[in-house]
Amino acid sequence: MRVARWYSNRDVRIEEMPVPDIGPGEMLVRIEASGICGSDVMEWYRLDRAPLVLGHEIGGQVVEVGKGVTKYKTGDRVTVAHHVPCNTCHYCLQGNHTVCETLRRTNFDPGGFAEFVRLPAINVDRGVFLLSGEMSYEDATFVEPLACVLRGQRRAQMAPGKSILVIGSGIAGLLHIMVAHAVGAGRVIAIDISDYRLEAARRFGAGTTIRAQEDVLSRLREANEGRLADLVVVCTGAVSAIAQAMKSVERGGTILFFAPTGPDVTIPLSINELFWRNDITLTTSYAGSPADYQTALEMIRAGTLPVRQMVTHRLSLAETGTGFQFVARAENSIKVIVEPQR
Repeated sequence: MRVARWYSNRDVRIEEMPVPDIGPGEMLVRIEASGICGSDVMEWYRLDRAPLVLGHEIGGQVVEVGKGVTKYKTGDRVTVAHHVPCNTCHYCLQGNHTVCETLRRTNFDPGGFAEFVRLPAINVDRGVFLLSGEMSYEDATFVEPLACVLRGQRRAQMAPGKSILVIGSGIAGLLHIMVAHAVGAGRVIAIDISDYRLEAARRFGAGTTIRAQEDVLSRLREANEGRLADLVVVCTGAVSAIAQAMKSVERGGTILFFAPTGPDVTIPLSINELFWRNDITLTTSYAGSPADYQTALEMIRAGTLPVRQMVTHRLSLAETGTGFQFVARAENSIKVIVEPQR
């Protein structure tokens, strides 16, 4: 089978490898669509492990089931969690599934930028989600990133009536905007350096958009009845965005650091200004739990979020390298999908 093997963002090669053999409890899935995630282009995070077959936002069809698999059959249309928790450790029992050691070790073989993937038994047991008839394979590629967003907003205690400022309107930021709008946020405000992405933010639910080069605080107060934001979601690793978040959060509010920074970035904090005087909460979020996947699947199935409208590029496997360039440049693209069977 063909795979797109990643050596760097500028070096993605189409190579051949055997179709993986499956064992008891496992499944083989033919990949029909695989989204390129912003984390796929974080070279500092992956270069020491290259070459890799990446891709974890997948939709596909089951083509073979191993002995003992009874919940799924050949022909089923599915999306799959690449990382799955044990559900029994200290972290899982505390509701912190995404820091489970098992979750950090699990994956599928080899990755979504391939014609087929093998699902290990543990992924089959707790990481496979059937697609209903109205869901496309493109829709399926949004389940994993939406699950991550849902967990993040839950940790940040997003609720109807709260104002939210999203800094960075790439795919993650736009999903945060869509979810906040869907749950009844009081104000949804977006910041970006790109006019293209700010226009997308308006289409997907932002009532106010602000160019990062403007007087952000004045514009924010103007849009939010004189107040700063109850929740600030940082969807970029830029240090300037983090500094802006610190200035933009209202007293008693929360900052959710959704995107990682570079590996060596540290940020000085004023304990008095942020915490002692203003009672600001800082939190982060990584990945999504199985329950978040299920919720994301149902939201997409019900049409609550118009995710299909976010797809800007549909590429063949041979064009995967071009797709990585689109995502790495973060210019005129939102959701880039690779279709390995083209």
